[in-house]
Amino acid sequence: MNYKIIKHILSKVLVIEAFSMIFSLLCAFIYKETKLIPIWLISIFICFAASFLISRKSPENKSFYAKEGFVAVALSWIFLGIFGAIPFFISGYIPSFIDAVFETSSGFTTTGASILTNVEALPKSLLFWRSFTHWIGGMGVLVFLVAILPLSGGDNFFLIKAESPGPSVSKLVPRVKHTAKILYKIYIALTFVQIALLLLGGMKIFDAITLSMGTAGTGGFGIKNTSIADYNTYSQIVITVFMFIFGVDFSLYHLLLMGKPGYLLKSDEFKAYFIIFFSSIILIALNCMQFFSSFWETLKHSAFQVVSIITTTGYATTNYDKWPEFSKTIILFLTFVGACAGSTGGGFKVSRLVILLKSIAKEIRVSVHPKSTVKLKMNGRLVEHETVRSVNVFMASYIIIFAVSLLLVSIDGKDFTTSFTSVLTTLGNVGPGLAAVGPAGNFSSYSAFSKIVLTLDMLIGRLEIFPILILFSSYTRRK
Repeated sequence: MNYKIIKHILSKVLVIEAFSMIFSLLCAFIYKETKLIPIWLISIFICFAASFLISRKSPENKSFYAKEGFVAVALSWIFLGIFGAIPFFISGYIPSFIDAVFETSSGFTTTGASILTNVEALPKSLLFWRSFTHWIGGMGVLVFLVAILPLSGGDNFFLIKAESPGPSVSKLVPRVKHTAKILYKIYIALTFVQIALLLLGGMKIFDAITLSMGTAGTGGFGIKNTSIADYNTYSQIVITVFMFIFGVDFSLYHLLLMGKPGYLLKSDEFKAYFIIFFSSIILIALNCMQFFSSFWETLKHSAFQVVSIITTTGYATTNYDKWPEFSKTIILFLTFVGACAGSTGGGFKVSRLVILLKSIAKEIRVSVHPKSTVKLKMNGRLVEHETVRSVNVFMASYIIIFAVSLLLVSIDGKDFTTSFTSVLTTLGNVGPGLAAVGPAGNFSSYSAFSKIVLTLDMLIGRLEIFPILILFSSYTRRK
C-alpha cells in the first residue's frame, strides 16, 4: 500500500478544511464576533499545522488504486469530523469534545442530527460553519480534491467511487478531473440559484445562504429552533423544490445541459423516485387533513416533509411525530429508501431498491419457467451481475450494521421508537427520527458511548459502508 500518497491526501484534506474555516472567520468579522475571531484563527492554525506534520512534501510516487482510495476516503472523513469540531469545543459552545465531533460529523455527512437544545444561542459564525460543513460534505471533499489535485498513475476514479453514493459510479467525461469539475459546477450553480430565489422572497441574506447550503448538501441544519416553520410560504416552496432537485442524480443534469433531456425520462431510478415522492404526498395528505386548516396547508406540509425525508435533508415545517401512525410509517419507509444514486442525498438509494425489486421479479419468473432466460435491465441497459451482487451484499451489510447499532444504542434504555429511528436516521443520514429524536427533539440525552456509535453510523452511511469496513479490515494491510 502506498502510505505516502494516503498521508498526502489527508494533508490536502486538512488544508481544504483550514481554508473552509476562513469563510467562518470572515463571518465573525462581519458580525463583529470579536471573541470568536481568535478561536477561528487557532482552529485554522491547528489544521494547517496538522497538515504539515502529516505530510511535509508531495510524494514522488502519486499512484494509488482501490485499496488506497478507500482508506484515504475513510480516514479523510474521520479527520474532517475531528478537526472540524475544534471551533465548537474551544469556544465552549459545545463543551464536550464527543458532542462536538458528533455535531460536526453530522454536518459533514449531511445527516443533520444535532445535540444542541438551543440552536439560536450559537453565534452566526458557528451557525455558518454548521451549514458550510453540509455544503462541503454534500458533493464530497474528495471530489473537490480530485478536481484540483494532480494525481498520476493508477486510477484516481477510486476516490470518487469510494465517496460517491450509489450501486455504481460512472464518469461523465473520459477524464476523472473533468468529471469532478462538472459535478461541482452544477452544484455551485444550483446553490446560487436557490440563494437568489430566497432573497427575492424577502429572506435575510445570512438565512438564505445557510439554508441553501443545507439544502444543497441535503443536510438539514437549521439556524432556528423551529427549523423552516417560521419562514413564509414562498420560501418553504423554494426549499421544497430545491430539496427535490438535489435528490436527483447529478449526471442527469449534465445530460440535460448537453441537450439530451430524453435520458431523464428513460431513467428507471428517476421515474421510481418521482412515483414514490408523489404517491407518499397524496397518502400522507389524505391521512393528515384533520391536522391542518385547509387542504392546501395539508398538501404543502406533506410535500415538504416527504421531500425532506426522502432526500435525507431533515428540515421540518411541522412536528410530524404527532401525525397518525400510517403517515409516520411512510416517513420511516422514506427514511430507509433515501434519494437517487449520484445525488447529495443519503439512504439506501432508489436505484438499489429498483434493482432489488427487479431481481425479485426475475427470480419469480425463473422459478415458474426454469428454462427461460430473463435479463435484468435498468434504463434500457443490461445490469451486470457484479452490480446485482454488490446491491445484495450492501443490503445484507446494511441490515447487520443496523441491528448491531440498535443493540448497542439500546443500552441507554430509551424507548424502542427512539432507539430504532435514531439508528435508522443516522445510518441513512436523514437527521430527525421519531419520539425523543423527532423534529422537535435532539440527540443530547444519549450517552457518550451511544453518540460514538451513532457518529460511526453517520460515517458508514455517508460512505456507503465499505470504505469504513475496509479501513478496519485485516485484508487492507496485507500485500
